[in-house]
Amino acid sequence: MSKRLPVLLLLLGLVSYSLLIGPFTSYMRNKPMEEKLGYVPSIMLLKPLSADQKEMVGASLVMKVLMYYGGVVGGAREGVLSAPTDLQGMSRLLHGAVQLDPYNMDAYYFAQGILTWDARQFKVANDLLMYGMKYRNWDWYLPFFAGFNYAYFLKDYEQAAHYYNLAGDLSGEPLYKSLAGRYLQEAGETGLAIAYLEGMVRSAKSQAIRQSFEVRLKAFQEVRRIELARDRFAAERRHSPVSVGQLLQLEYLKPAPVDPYGGRFYLEPSGKVATTSKFAFAIKNK
Repeated sequence: MSKRLPVLLLLLGLVSYSLLIGPFTSYMRNKPMEEKLGYVPSIMLLKPLSADQKEMVGASLVMKVLMYYGGVVGGAREGVLSAPTDLQGMSRLLHGAVQLDPYNMDAYYFAQGILTWDARQFKVANDLLMYGMKYRNWDWYLPFFAGFNYAYFLKDYEQAAHYYNLAGDLSGEPLYKSLAGRYLQEAGETGLAIAYLEGMVRSAKSQAIRQSFEVRLKAFQEVRRIELARDRFAAERRHSPVSVGQLLQLEYLKPAPVDPYGGRFYLEPSGKVATTSKFAFAIKNK
C-alpha cells in the first residue's frame, strides 16, 4: 500500500489538474464573455484533490483569471464590453489560489489591481495582503500595496505609515520610507495615485494588467492637469472655476482633457475633479 500511495497522489493531482485545464480551452472559446470564468470546484474539494500538486493547481487558477481578464481588457479597449466584469468570481479564484499556494505572488499582485480599483473591496484586498505577509515575509511589495491602500483609499494614515516603513525596511529603499512622511501629508491627492500607478506599470508582468494600469494612469494624469489648472485659476482670480469648460475657455487648460474610459471630466461643487465614466469602461448594449 505504501508503494502505491505516491502513484495515487499523482493520479489525484492529475485529476484535479484536468478539472481545471482540460475543458478550459474549448469552454473559453465557446462561452459568452459574462460566463467565461466558468465553474471551478470549491477550495474545500480542490485541496484534497490537489494532493502534492497544490502549487500547480493554484497557478492554474491564477492563469484562468488572467486569461479571462485579458479578454475583458481587450474588449473594453475595443469598445465591445457587453457585460459586467465578474469581479466576485475573480476574487473567489484568487483567494482559492493563495489558500493552495500562499507564496504565489501573481495572485496577490493581480488581486491588488482588481479588488481595489475595480471592485472597491479595500478591506478584502488588505486582508489578502496580510495573509500573504505571513508567508512572503521578505517581500516588500505586499506592505507597499497595503500602505497605498490605507493612505489613498482608507485614509488611515497611521497604518499607511506603518506599512510604508515596513516596505522600506524590507527593500532597503529610502523612497518607501519617505512616502510615510512626504505623501501622507497630502494623502488622497492625485499625485500619490500617479506615483503608485507609474510603479505598477513598470513592474507589471501581465500585459492585461499593464494595459489596465496604463489606462488608469492616463486618466489620473488628465485629472492632475485639470487640478493644476483649477488651482492656478483660483490663485489668480481669487475664486474657484465653475467648470472644466471655463478653464478651457480662459486658456488655463489646454489641450482639452480626454478621459480614456470614454467619460467627460467635470468639477464637483467642492472643486474636486470627477468624470462621468467613474474611471470604468461603459458596458455596451448587445
